[in-house]
Amino acid sequence: MSENFLLSLNDSQQDAATHIDGSLLILAGAGSGKTKTVTSRLAYLISIGIDPASILTLTFTNKAAREMRERAFSMIRDDMATMPLLCTFHKFGLLFLKFHMDRLGRKNNFVIIDTDDKKRILRSMNKELTTALVASEISKYKNSILTPEMAKKAAELKLYQQIADVYEKYENYLRENNLVDFDDLLLLPYKILSENTALAKETSEKYQYIMVDEYQDTNELQDKLLRTLCSTHNNLCVVGDDDQSIYGWRGATIKNILNFPQNFKDTKVVKLEKNYRSTHTILDHANQLIDHNRDRLGKKLEGTRQKGNSVKVYESHDENEETRKIAEDIHKLINSGESARDIAILFRVNALSRSLEEGFNKAKISYKLVGGMKFYERAEVKDLIAYFRVLTNKNDNFSFKRIVNKPKRGIGKTTVDKLDAHSNNSGVPIFKLIDNSTPEELAVIVGKKNARTLKVFIASILDLRDIIRESKMRFLDNFEDTFDFRASYDNVPDGVERQANIDEFYGYLRDYFISNGHLGLEDFLNEVALASEQDEMGNEAVSMMSIHASKGLEYKHLFIIGMEEGFFPLVGDGSDIEEERRLGYVSFTRAMDELTVSFVHSRFYKGKRASLLKSRFLSESGLVKGSLKIERSSGYKKGDLVKHKIFGMGRVQKIMKVGKESKLTINFGGTKRDILSSFVEKI
Repeated sequence: MSENFLLSLNDSQQDAATHIDGSLLILAGAGSGKTKTVTSRLAYLISIGIDPASILTLTFTNKAAREMRERAFSMIRDDMATMPLLCTFHKFGLLFLKFHMDRLGRKNNFVIIDTDDKKRILRSMNKELTTALVASEISKYKNSILTPEMAKKAAELKLYQQIADVYEKYENYLRENNLVDFDDLLLLPYKILSENTALAKETSEKYQYIMVDEYQDTNELQDKLLRTLCSTHNNLCVVGDDDQSIYGWRGATIKNILNFPQNFKDTKVVKLEKNYRSTHTILDHANQLIDHNRDRLGKKLEGTRQKGNSVKVYESHDENEETRKIAEDIHKLINSGESARDIAILFRVNALSRSLEEGFNKAKISYKLVGGMKFYERAEVKDLIAYFRVLTNKNDNFSFKRIVNKPKRGIGKTTVDKLDAHSNNSGVPIFKLIDNSTPEELAVIVGKKNARTLKVFIASILDLRDIIRESKMRFLDNFEDTFDFRASYDNVPDGVERQANIDEFYGYLRDYFISNGHLGLEDFLNEVALASEQDEMGNEAVSMMSIHASKGLEYKHLFIIGMEEGFFPLVGDGSDIEEERRLGYVSFTRAMDELTVSFVHSRFYKGKRASLLKSRFLSESGLVKGSLKIERSSGYKKGDLVKHKIFGMGRVQKIMKVGKESKLTINFGGTKRDILSSFVEKI
């Protein structure tokens, strides 16, 4: 077989691609040809006679697996009897379970349930707890290899005790019905291998060469599974970038890539530092920013392209001025012949898309939201719009049915169907049907308890209708006090993001009332309806997305908005400044030719206009002058499960800096203790 494919690689890429035996860490900087290097290594191993059946390559997404397969197989013979296994972690787990599920005393004709099935099962077991929270916690337990018994032992709060009880019931249900969920596709293979030494040895000997893509995104379970697969050899090649580890909130742990050279004997480290994507100027600012992180192995991106234009920094009074400036720039780019597909706008917080969407609709700029929904299409925003429609129009059955049980007030689908049927038969809207009926008459249709609930609900809406006539500004506070709509997202996994959208919507409504004193709620709803019906202008559209959604993408012209403390970086409980900085690095390195970053002095925040400080990342990246804040991350955040060699398992409740260390307040099964972070480890 010809090895011409190696000639197109630079020295570092060749060094990595031709490494055969022993552990290998390929530290691949942004835009450094990572996929090309990994696929070339796969082709090289086959080209020197290594049995393709002994090579296993694991990825995180089907898209990545598909791309690697196409690129690698184009370099090698297509007449081979066997092809190397190249798939996602979860596909590998599925294939493994098909052969070995019987070792758990279960049949191999199991059925995989999806997220909706999982939530339905959990909801049937406990209707009081928020299903999304329970599903998320159970997923965390499984990926931290915690059994229901361990979860019960670690649960110090009543909420987590209840979740642990549901976890136990859920696991029993899955076993009895021979079902597996997405997390089981990793957990059960690990369980089988860790309990069957001979099988672990046999599997490890079968896959003599293992490669893993995006290793910085692996969690504890994936890392342990990999170690088991490598129990008879040390031929593990991992590729990733510690500076692009941005999924800590999803369970990924950066320590896997940081500690790889210590965990695997005689590891060879190859750094891919030549960047083929961005200009020297853009890379210089990205390097300066990420250099402030302490938890990193260290590398510096080197440009292979031209120096490029300076990075533009926009300073605006508010988000409307910010949007106008960006819209003007985009018009100029498109008028000069640039394609809208080569332009993107990134933000850290999804709620910031609202002002962009409004401004782009007015400026007649076609846009698409990548990896997310348009602001007015988000469920929580649509719920609010439905509430306000009912407030302005009591005949709106469609909107009434959407909100009658949001937040939950015990009104199920059966009750709604009965009301709908009575409404259709009588020709009277549901709202009026409830309002005009006596409690006794209504009880005949929906039962006594539901009748009481519905009467209270209708009375609340009628009260709010009176309030909005008296004071539009007082109405929103009364609305929230009455229905606790925002508070209903307090214990939901993505609740913070949803609450930010609610705050943005409230803020926009307040601003509308201030700017248009003579207009009312109905006028506002009409404007929203027009704004959400954006005219499509062909396939040419500017991309808008969160920074998380932008990973792996690149654009010739890039704008990053919301560069203010509190928006980017996010600060406060649960935020990790080093991960925020890595997000900054990821965002900068999406830009190929031109980068513009933008901050404002004032923005709607939590339903009010707030004065903001510009992001520390602007000075840390050398874009503006200012004092540099260098912070050492403790690596721990509120809510983390940790283990102490004497006190056992506990949950972090508070973090304080003590010199160079961090002091953690940890709840060990009801007993709170202050422990230095170096004396515990994450579970």
